[in-house]
Amino acid sequence: MQNLSNVELSMGRFYKFIEHRTTDIRHLTSFGSRLLPSEIEEYRDSHWQRDGEGRVETAVQAERFIERVGFASCLLDSRRPGPSLYVSVCGRRDAVLPRNVQKDPETSLTWMLKDELVRRRRVYYAKLFRGKAIFLAPRMIPYFKTLWGFSRRQEKERLSKTALSVLRVLRKEWEMGTADLRAESGVTDRKAFALAIDELQAAMIVVPTEVIYEPKFTYLWGLAEERFPEELSRKVNRQIALREVARCFLDGAGMTLRGELARVTGLSRPEAGLGNRALVKEGYAVMLAPGTYQLTKLFS
Repeated sequence: MQNLSNVELSMGRFYKFIEHRTTDIRHLTSFGSRLLPSEIEEYRDSHWQRDGEGRVETAVQAERFIERVGFASCLLDSRRPGPSLYVSVCGRRDAVLPRNVQKDPETSLTWMLKDELVRRRRVYYAKLFRGKAIFLAPRMIPYFKTLWGFSRRQEKERLSKTALSVLRVLRKEWEMGTADLRAESGVTDRKAFALAIDELQAAMIVVPTEVIYEPKFTYLWGLAEERFPEELSRKVNRQIALREVARCFLDGAGMTLRGELARVTGLSRPEAGLGNRALVKEGYAVMLAPGTYQLTKLFS
C-alpha cells in the first residue's frame, strides 16, 4: 500500500468529487432510519459491519466484506441506505463523510483500499447505475449484468457514438490509459470522454483495471469480460435476477422499507417490488405492509 502523503498529493480530483457529493447529500438523513426497529438496526450493524467489531482495514478484509454482502457502494455514508465500504472502514452506524476529506484517514483508507481491490481483480468495481461506484461479489455479476447490461448486437443501438469509438479501441488493445485512449478514439474532449467511459461502465462493458499515481494520476481501462468472462457470459432470466438482487439486499438489511431497494440498486420501484414479492412467494420473506418486507427467519 502506498505512503499516505504521496497518495494524498495525487488525489485532487477525488477530493473535489467527494466534496461535491458531500454537499449534495448533506441535508439528507439516513433513509427511513427512524422507522426501523432497533433490532433491525442492530442486525444491519452486524451484517454491514457498522458495529466496530468487523471494521475493515485491509484489502483481504474488504474482499471478504464484499463477498458476504454481495454488493456495496464505495464511498456513500450513513445518509444513504445499503452496505458501504466507507462505513465498514469507519465501523460506525452514523459514519458521515467530513467536509475536509483531505485530512480524514478513514476516507483516504477507503480510497486506497479501492485502488488495491482494482489491482487484485477478485471483485468487480465500476460506476454502474446513476454513476454510483459499486463493488460486486463475483456471484452477483450475472444478475447485475442481466439487469443493466445488453448483448453485443445491441451496442450500436444503445451506445452513443463516442462510447462506441472508445469501445472500438479497447476491443483492439484490451487495456489503455486515459490519455492514450482519448487520443486513439478521437474523443479528445475531457467531458465527452468521461461521459463515454461512464456509459460503458454502466453497461458493464468496461472497467478500470489499474490506478496509476506516478508520474501523474490516471486510470487504465479494460474490458470487463477479460476479468470476469464466466460470470458475464452466464445467461440469467430477468425475473430471477430481480429476485436474487432483492434477496442479496434483504439478507443484509433484515427488513427493507418502501422504496429502499429501488434506491440502493437503481431499479425502478415496480421491478424492485417484483423481486421482493418473489421472495414472499417462496417463503423467504414476509410482507409487513405495502413496500415493506422482512426476512421470514426474523419475523415473529
